Amino acid sequence: MSVHPSSEPEAAPPPLSPLSEGLEEVCAAGARDMAAAFAFTLCRTSLDTGRGVVMTATQNWLRENGRPYGPGLRDFQAREGFVLVETRTEALALWAMEQALRSGGAALVIGTIDGAELAQTRRLEFAARDGGCSGLLLRARSGDLSAARRRWRITTCASGGDVFDERAPGRMTIRAEMTRSRMERPGVWMLEQDDETHRLRLADRLAGDGLGPIGRPRYA
Repeated sequence: MSVHPSSEPEAAPPPLSPLSEGLEEVCAAGARDMAAAFAFTLCRTSLDTGRGVVMTATQNWLRENGRPYGPGLRDFQAREGFVLVETRTEALALWAMEQALRSGGAALVIGTIDGAELAQTRRLEFAARDGGCSGLLLRARSGDLSAARRRWRITTCASGGDVFDERAPGRMTIRAEMTRSRMERPGVWMLEQDDETHRLRLADRLAGDGLGPIGRPRYA
């Protein structure tokens, strides 16, 4: 009996799939990993609806991590507009995030809020579904209770170098660990940025490193 391969396309791994309606959480493994966590978020944003991105951040967060660089945002598909809402406190940032989610005026709303409690994250999840958009908590710590559908931990990795010039930096390379999900098994992926599409893809040079579901080799 012959077996014919399925004609259905293989689903993209979770870190390569666009953000869906609802709330996700991305945590930077350390202070130096915050920029990679931010890039991971923008690379997964689907902006084909004509709606842009809203980001709420406290003044302290911006002093510590810096402001998003406008010209660079164009490379991350943020061409429909990027609105930065600067607040004095996390409570105000949380309020602004919820209002932006509920309005439905943005494709993605990012909140740099570490102190959100479980009940508050549930409100964000409901607001995102009411507004038909994606919400994302960009945090500097993990482990707190959260209603996020997926929780990620992002670590910056050394790039593989440039294939045409060994002195030039290579593509941005990150380690994306999905620590919790309502839909899939947790897992780990090594990703790199595609210079042409400015999206993420599986890192070719590291394809044989065995990364897979947490605690289990890919080919076990």
